[in-house]
Amino acid sequence: MARERIVVESKIRELLPEGIRLSSDALEGLDVAVKELVNKAVQRCKANGRKTIIKEDF
Repeated sequence: MARERIVVESKIRELLPEGIRLSSDALEGLDVAVKELVNKAVQRCKANGRKTIIKEDF
């Protein structure tokens, strides 16, 4: 079973300037990076005794 992506391909493509393409493995890498970023934010949030992630956690 394929894993569900966190990032939305169409939204990422909207961010790209004209003439720049996006490979499927780039999306996989971005998905991994986003998951790692969220995990780090969760750890920082917990370390500061909070249950709510704030922008400073990123």
